[in-house]
Amino acid sequence: MIIEQTQNIEKLDKKSFEILFKQYFSALCQFARKYVRDLDTSKEIVHDCFVSFWDKRDTIDLSKPVKTYLFTTVHNKCLNHIRNNKKFDQNVENFELLDLSYHYNASDSLVEQEISSQINTAIESLPEKCKEIFKMSRFEEMKYKDIAEKLNLSIKTVEAQMSKALQVMRTSLSEYISALIYFIFFLTK
Repeated sequence: MIIEQTQNIEKLDKKSFEILFKQYFSALCQFARKYVRDLDTSKEIVHDCFVSFWDKRDTIDLSKPVKTYLFTTVHNKCLNHIRNNKKFDQNVENFELLDLSYHYNASDSLVEQEISSQINTAIESLPEKCKEIFKMSRFEEMKYKDIAEKLNLSIKTVEAQMSKALQVMRTSLSEYISALIYFIFFLTK
């Protein structure tokens, strides 16, 4: 019987692979269909498993039952498929809930100006050296190492000053966080 021939094979050549494929394909498809409930998807998953099996043939321990390996691989790929589809379905559902008819209007401009003013006020409230380091990092997009070299400071000092600046910014802007997120989401489209 073919099962006995392929159960513990020593080397997987094309002939053995064809035998395995013919022997297990339909059983694996039926097994996969119990999870994904769609014949075409089941076939695709099983096909992917066989491709993966062939690609990994040199690293797979063929002294162990091949049947177990194949069914385990199909099972795992089915679970991955279900998990990925749930994420996709949830993302589609969330996307459909968004109000995509958003239009920028004058009141948005006023809110944007208010937020911008608060950010500038928070920056100006920083100690002088802290403010300078913050501006170099955020507006000039300099790396901490470059800032340290330019100002003759240690990198640790730059990191500490940035940490202090960010803490002040977070505290100063805490009441505006939801509005900031709103504007970042809609104004960057």
